[in-house]
Amino acid sequence: MSHHVYKILELTGSSPTGSDDAVQRAIAKASETVRNIQWFEVIETRGHVSDGKVAHWQVTLKVGFTLE
Repeated sequence: MSHHVYKILELTGSSPTGSDDAVQRAIAKASETVRNIQWFEVIETRGHVSDGKVAHWQVTLKVGFTLE
């Protein structure tokens, strides 16, 4: 079994669709420049309300990736 060392990034994704989409967008964008993403943890969820309805979601994540 190999031993890994992880680095953790904090990201905030946003979406007008929902919290899951905000998570997907944050990870997809980070994947463009960060290699070896292995896991994520949702640490905060918040949103914007407009006219009594949820208009936008923001989700803050901790994302772990292995160092080479």
